[in-house]
Amino acid sequence: MTDIVISGTGLYTPQDSISNEELVVSFNAYVEHFNAENADAIAAGETAALQPSSAEFIEKASGIKSRFVMDKAGILDPQRMTPYLPERPNEDQSIQCEMAIAAAAEAMQQAGKTAADIDAVIVAASNMQRAYPAMAVEIQDALGITGFGFDMNVACSSATFGIQQARDMVLSGSANCVLMLNPEICSGHLNFRDRDSHFIFGDVCTAVIIERADTATSDQQYYVVDSKLQTIYSNNIRNNFGFLNRCDESGVGTPDKLFVQEGRKVFKEVCPAVAKQISDQLQALDIAPERLKRMWLHQANLSMNQLISRRVLGREAREDEAPTILDEYANTSSAGSVIAFHKHRADMQAGDLGVLCSFGAGYSIGSVVLKKR
Repeated sequence: MTDIVISGTGLYTPQDSISNEELVVSFNAYVEHFNAENADAIAAGETAALQPSSAEFIEKASGIKSRFVMDKAGILDPQRMTPYLPERPNEDQSIQCEMAIAAAAEAMQQAGKTAADIDAVIVAASNMQRAYPAMAVEIQDALGITGFGFDMNVACSSATFGIQQARDMVLSGSANCVLMLNPEICSGHLNFRDRDSHFIFGDVCTAVIIERADTATSDQQYYVVDSKLQTIYSNNIRNNFGFLNRCDESGVGTPDKLFVQEGRKVFKEVCPAVAKQISDQLQALDIAPERLKRMWLHQANLSMNQLISRRVLGREAREDEAPTILDEYANTSSAGSVIAFHKHRADMQAGDLGVLCSFGAGYSIGSVVLKKR
């Protein structure tokens, strides 16, 4: 059987960062204006008054302290509260293409690969900025890669699902080396006027090179020992934005055309499912949980990761065993677990084992067992 490795990763981080304190100032200014403008309706019981937020509430609820975004000014403007990302001419590179090229450059450098070495490009992300042509094909062209490319979306699990797709392609022989990218502009589909979710997401792009072990030359290689995917239909995380919206004008601009979730239900239902999937996968591979050196978990919520790692390990995980990056980056959808892997693997020794896992809307769960080569 052909051995498959991850031989390089890359990370593009936007220049702008927003702290909880900055976000709260903007949100509370909006709340104050809304309540004043609707004072009579609020007094009559016709409209509910909005409640202010605080940096302490955000950190306690999520573990998030800041987030990187593609546009800070538009988000922090209480009259707008949406990033300002001007449309570009068709002849110019798209925003996601620009992000992906930067992340790909680092991954290719790590892996010691040029465009000529790569056979396929997968763009796996929670939202694409257009329906077609595929983002992957634009990025493929921009990088000078021959072969083929395609887009895929499994929300926050897109990266782990993309890694399995790449692994399967290499195993089948349809490609020898695959570039998998996760350009996430999550601020574009976040409702910054919703107290329960306005702080959740950030923007970023990650890149992963997956290839045959016998062609890999990089210093940092990780065998893809196993990958497991699972989907369970749920409406508890949803975004109804799509091209059919124009067919019923009554829904245009309503909150469900952005990110919405039933957070408590998601926590209660997803955490046990993720922990069980990882535990069952390890058992099937005859890997005892104590052999895991690292768990690179999806960075959605600190309490979720603590619960999942505790259930898998049978004890509280140390910070080095389940590293956190969401305090700085927030939830970056599909990119979160890859950021954790990118930043927290330098101490891994040959033979060390880890699990890269993501989970999200769908519900979708992807877990990839890796072994340092």
